[in-house]
Amino acid sequence: QVQLVESGGGLVQAGGSLRLSCTASGSAPDDFVMGWFRQAPGKEREGVGCISRSQINTAHYSDSVKGRFTISRDNAKKVVYLEMNKLKPDDTAMYYCAQQRWAYGDCQDTPQPDEYQFWGQGTQVTVSS
Repeated sequence: QVQLVESGGGLVQAGGSLRLSCTASGSAPDDFVMGWFRQAPGKEREGVGCISRSQINTAHYSDSVKGRFTISRDNAKKVVYLEMNKLKPDDTAMYYCAQQRWAYGDCQDTPQPDEYQFWGQGTQVTVSS
């Protein structure tokens, strides 16, 4: 069992940057793909990107954030980061991290929520124009 806590959200102007953190407690998530998702009011939860298990450590991003967002992980601290640059008002949403359901999976496509479990409570990101 793992518990995930997101932090680092806030209010930022368009063009600005934020770094979100997802801190795990309990089991170490080293062998799992970790995903970042977001959900804006009235919209479905969508995948932002994912990072492969520690031994592979590659990331994949949705088209809407590719080139602006970067996912990384610090295994010693059991933290997964989402670095967000060149933020746009359309990036405004609650951001969540989650662990893929099965160990030794892969991250080759935009993450789908039903493939993930152990969701954090989310952190709000608001981008003003």
